[in-house]
Amino acid sequence: MDLGMGGKTALVTGASRGIGLAIAQALAAEGVTVVGAARTVSPDLASAAALAVATDLSTREGATAVVERAVAEVGGIDFLLNNVGAGDPEKLSLGGFLEADDEQWQAIFGLNLFSAVWTTRAALPSILQRRGAIVNISSINARVPAGSPVGYAEAKAALTQFSKRLSEEFGPQGVRVNTVSPGVVASPLWTDPAGFGGRVAEAFGVGHDDLLKGIPARFGIASGRVTEPAEVADLVAFLLSDRAANIHGADHVIDGGTLRAA
Repeated sequence: MDLGMGGKTALVTGASRGIGLAIAQALAAEGVTVVGAARTVSPDLASAAALAVATDLSTREGATAVVERAVAEVGGIDFLLNNVGAGDPEKLSLGGFLEADDEQWQAIFGLNLFSAVWTTRAALPSILQRRGAIVNISSINARVPAGSPVGYAEAKAALTQFSKRLSEEFGPQGVRVNTVSPGVVASPLWTDPAGFGGRVAEAFGVGHDDLLKGIPARFGIASGRVTEPAEVADLVAFLLSDRAANIHGADHVIDGGTLRAA
């Protein structure tokens, strides 16, 4: 499907792998000039993006600097994809509330909420001028916190409300803001034995491969499988396009039917 996005520009955060990389690749295939930002630039990102920037998006300076560079080198920003999130698995406690220290809360909120705040604040002047669009990648954990590291669901819930605030304020000025909330996605977060999925497997006392095979049943996924990164990317691309011109302030769940309530 030609979404009519050729000639537009996009900044994608957390773009080196997983959902972010899939978004960068999908937009590039639609003719969008993509600036991809990540702490480490992967070869795949370097191939997909017109400009790949290594930066620490968990800091105000890193988030602001990548926007400034994008505006300077590609002429402005039509689309902003605040995708960076989760955190370093080895630094996240899988225990309960009393086991999560202040550093965990601060690190999770810095990466999953404030990165989007800082990036959006810096990018909005350009997006407003171009009457562009923003998509924030949240999570179904914003609605169902159990099973996620303490602080993660809370940060994603705040991110979802941040999207709604932006939509209400800037929708009348021609900027569309929406949220995409995936369930479990077959990204390195889960598929990498050294990632979060490996930590969960260790906590459950099962092999990593067995954990992955059992996720649909364990999470009650109605479709019987986890979501692929490309499926999330296709949804994001549609929401950015003019085909979604009257979709404002909505939270779009893509979880294979994990959530049982609307």
